[in-house]
Amino acid sequence: MVRPPTGDAVLIKRYLDIGVQNLLIPMVETAEQAAELVAATRYPPRGTRGVGHVLARASRWGQLDDYLSRADDEICLMLQVESPQALANLGAIAAVDGVDGVFIGPADLSASMGHLGNASHSDVTSAISDAITTIRSAGKAAGIVTVDEQAARDYLAAGCTFVGVGIDTLLYANALRELAERFRS
Repeated sequence: MVRPPTGDAVLIKRYLDIGVQNLLIPMVETAEQAAELVAATRYPPRGTRGVGHVLARASRWGQLDDYLSRADDEICLMLQVESPQALANLGAIAAVDGVDGVFIGPADLSASMGHLGNASHSDVTSAISDAITTIRSAGKAAGIVTVDEQAARDYLAAGCTFVGVGIDTLLYANALRELAERFRS
């Protein structure tokens, strides 16, 4: 899963051309934006992705004869919702054909709801719970990330399809801190 910094169509094409098949696009606010992102990942007539496949790693530089006929179907597009506006539009976002799932960004969501640094605030957790229900009701995968193991279990129980239960840099920092503490004692 690759998370580009933005949902820019040119950047998406570059990721797809180097062989990325799973994208997580941040800060999606509307169904119209979701539809544009789907189009950016599909070749014409289903989308707007440029057809330079013979120059791309994804097609093994033109060596995969059936690449164009199957490329669209091999893309997994996940969209990230991180604001009250996105949550208000979530049903429509999740209903867009070609969106495989929706990932909830709890840190930015909590900040945009007025609870900066407090993703466990009851307003935020309630909004997340409602969002999971909306996403799953649309028949799409629901995802989230948390560093709290109990919250991860709760999200899975609430219907999340996938949960990131750690963040690589935090896992590394915690391991280094624990190692330093063992040598100090």
